Amino acid sequence: MDVNGTVAEGFEPVREAFVRNFEVLGERGAAVAVYRDGRRVVDLWAGTKDVDGTKDVDGTADSAPWERGTAQIVRSATKGVAAAALLLLHQRGLLDLDAPVGEYWPEFKAVGKERVLVRHVLSHRAGLPVLDEPLTPEEALDPLRGAEAVARQALVWEPGTDHGYHALTYGWLLGELVRRVTGRGVGDWIAEEIAGPVGADLWVGLPAAEAGRVGRSGRVEAPGNAGGLRSRPKRSVTEAYDDPASLTRRAFAAITPFPDQNDPAYRAASLPATNGIATAEGLARFYASLAGEVGGGPRLFTPGTLAAARAEESAGPDRVLVINTRFGLGYMLHGSASPFLDAGSFGHPGRGGSLGFADPESGIAFGYVTNGFSKTVTADPRAQALVRGVRAAL
Repeated sequence: MDVNGTVAEGFEPVREAFVRNFEVLGERGAAVAVYRDGRRVVDLWAGTKDVDGTKDVDGTADSAPWERGTAQIVRSATKGVAAAALLLLHQRGLLDLDAPVGEYWPEFKAVGKERVLVRHVLSHRAGLPVLDEPLTPEEALDPLRGAEAVARQALVWEPGTDHGYHALTYGWLLGELVRRVTGRGVGDWIAEEIAGPVGADLWVGLPAAEAGRVGRSGRVEAPGNAGGLRSRPKRSVTEAYDDPASLTRRAFAAITPFPDQNDPAYRAASLPATNGIATAEGLARFYASLAGEVGGGPRLFTPGTLAAARAEESAGPDRVLVINTRFGLGYMLHGSASPFLDAGSFGHPGRGGSLGFADPESGIAFGYVTNGFSKTVTADPRAQALVRGVRAAL
């Protein structure tokens, strides 16, 4: 395997894990980046830019190789980037986390949602993981249609009393709050207030000028793919996904059918739950910037905001994912469902592979992107192998 990039002395286990992902776990094209105390210590990429890249008989690639700067859609790893928007608005005194969502978005109060707080949105406790009337792909690309659908939706449970992963509705809830508070679309706000200042190659709404950097993604089958999920007693994860009436199936079907993630129109839209696009370096740089300065760029979170982001808000059986999950304010926390580096780590995986997180105690920030999506939801074996490599290096 022709692996490009560099690793700092001591971080060779990450490179070894990266190579093994291609040799054993079915990787097609991927990149991983790691920062420690604001300094990049891992920057690796390999494979083909497109998931369907093939090899000629002489072993050379007949599609473009992955290059430094190749970006991919990161699915729900977008949520961790989007969460920073609300937390920064709170940090700047523009948004109260304990205020009702309807205070900023009056139409949201319909059908008994007056008690949903901004905090509930970030911690997946809002009770709105589904849409009784799913959106078509065309409707979903219009953020106003998504927000209107969520505003019409009735609660599934009393807000704040339980938690369940808001797989798609999270994006419309968060995006509309940003729009109501700032007057700007969430993708534009992230570009201007987060990605631009810290120098991170990540977008929620891909600009046309960057489209050539993004590879085609698709499904891959990884040998021995266990997924890392633990099902609740008496009901398996598989059963939950197979049952059309389950909250699991309905949450992921809020857009039906799900859009083609290689469609330029989908990539250009702003869906802060699912369609962020990033380089591995950009994702790692973003997380490094939450807790410290990187290359002269700003530190995004104050110590108080950083503490709030990773303070446990939700824990235990997740009514949607049907496993035990832990959430802070917008971020998954280290646990059995999505292992990061250590107890203080916080971040977000993307369904099928991608992962970004920070571990302030060790100074580590991590980003992994891939063009090959496996069946995993929260703990992909390739990402976990790389995390173990980082742990071995410390």
